[in-house]
Amino acid sequence: QVQLVESGGGLVQPGGSLRLSCAYSGSTFSINAMGWYRQAPGKERELVAGITRSNRLNYADSVKGRFTISRDNAKRTVYLQMNSLKPEDTGVYYCAASGRSRPSSSYEYDYWGQGTQVTVSS
Repeated sequence: QVQLVESGGGLVQPGGSLRLSCAYSGSTFSINAMGWYRQAPGKERELVAGITRSNRLNYADSVKGRFTISRDNAKRTVYLQMNSLKPEDTGVYYCAASGRSRPSSSYEYDYWGQGTQVTVSS
């Protein structure tokens, strides 16, 4: 079993920055990939960024160049650095972990955090 705990969400002005953290624990040897998803009201949940055990990175086109996913293995924490935030970035952000090396959809993630709200507004 894997537990994920997100933190760092909040209210930020357009153009501002936030860093989300996802601390993972439990049977972490089973994790081969982690990702950040977000869901805005009335929209489908979408992958924002992903990182694999081999450090492959994947970003949604909408955030490429603005967001950075990273991992600190010693701290067992995955981060999402979000810069140049836009109102359309608003949503609930979820940390997820997968036993697959290259998960291709949300259904291939096995564990999810509780979510943290990110609101970008002036």
